[in-house]
Amino acid sequence: MTTTDGTRDARILEAADAQVRPAIDDLVEMVAIPSVSSQPQHAGDVSAMADYLVEAIRALGWSDVRTVEAGGEPAVLAHWPAPPGRPTVCLYSHYDVQPTGDTGKWATEPFTATERDGRLYGRGTADDKGGLAMHLAALRAFDGRPPVGVTVLFEGEEEIGSPSLGELLARHEDELAADAYVIADCGNWRIGVPAFTTSLRGVADLVIEVNSLAQPIHSGEFGGVVPDALTSLCCLLATLHDENGDVAVEGLVSGRTAEELDYPVERLRAETGVLDGVELIGTGSVVDRLWARPAISVIGLDTTPIAVSSNVLIDSARARVSLRIAPGDTRENAVECLTRHVHSHAPWGVQVGCSNSEAANPSTVPFEGPIAEQARRAYGAAFGSEPVRMGTGGSIGMIASFRDAFPDATVLCTAVADPDCRMHGLNESLELGDFGRACRAEALFLDRLGR
Repeated sequence: MTTTDGTRDARILEAADAQVRPAIDDLVEMVAIPSVSSQPQHAGDVSAMADYLVEAIRALGWSDVRTVEAGGEPAVLAHWPAPPGRPTVCLYSHYDVQPTGDTGKWATEPFTATERDGRLYGRGTADDKGGLAMHLAALRAFDGRPPVGVTVLFEGEEEIGSPSLGELLARHEDELAADAYVIADCGNWRIGVPAFTTSLRGVADLVIEVNSLAQPIHSGEFGGVVPDALTSLCCLLATLHDENGDVAVEGLVSGRTAEELDYPVERLRAETGVLDGVELIGTGSVVDRLWARPAISVIGLDTTPIAVSSNVLIDSARARVSLRIAPGDTRENAVECLTRHVHSHAPWGVQVGCSNSEAANPSTVPFEGPIAEQARRAYGAAFGSEPVRMGTGGSIGMIASFRDAFPDATVLCTAVADPDCRMHGLNESLELGDFGRACRAEALFLDRLGR
């Protein structure tokens, strides 16, 4: 790199640094808008969040800003035209957030952003309003006039599986066409070490229902002969894993990750909060189990609460099961395999139903080509640490949508989040040092593409 390039890099990094604190202030305001897309009572908040972003982008001096939709929640779409001969980059994040769960278990109010010990706590700080704030900071580093074409797409329904995104991409294909897509919705390897995500598991959400009786009956008079639905459901769920904790559903794809990273067990236990004495499940390397193999978890039960239970055999019970689908598999195959397993392993002839409400394909995302190389260099310079390529066990179905819609473009899966941000969980937070480094990295990447 020449001295001139080094001087320009330093100037861009300084400009980005100046925008970090204003972006954090924006993030505080965004967290206060409870844009929970899965809960109808927050529909007005979802719309308010979209309106907030429209005004924030207009404040850059952009005139081509509006909301669009394709039968779902509004998405914010904006354009800055590319100078002659320069590429166009699409910056993506989503503004909807997960429900809070039991707010009494949060250390702070979930919709009141609270800064403590170098982290900002609140729902959406890391997933994914931090990504929104990062994009705004990077654009402000150029006073709203970046040296490349920029398309902004801020989505409002990622947390419910992006059900209308495919149609939206099709309707606005010409407007959304770009040379590169920066998807700021993944995770970094650890604090201070940036990452580009190259594989993601898919997801299928299924509800299993077991019925064994026409109505509840006395557990003393008939227990031991008549099977109750809840015990039957427990037996059925127990067949989903073998004695080692590996998924035991036949036909699901299971592989190995291509990324050669070591995830020490001690670090995993510390980051997840696994209690002392609790063993990890599954066999093989940690990264293979997390990134390249299926996983099944029971995430909800509908049955009689203990407080109102009585001595009867329960007639009906339901479980919500989350199936994470390994790269190389498809959502159609995964749902079929799990459904077939459930029906074939129903104990004692009980009646079983299995319904599917959400499914998204896994993704592999190549990190190659000149744009990816520019990103690697820019992020390395901004973080002061060489980026790594990693997988994720999480599911971001819209990444596959972008790759399908624009197969010739470079897709970069980046992050403001670190392993301790607790996305979707209690006390979600954002490490502010990494947030600042991510703002620097994106600004430097845009500038280098424009040279």
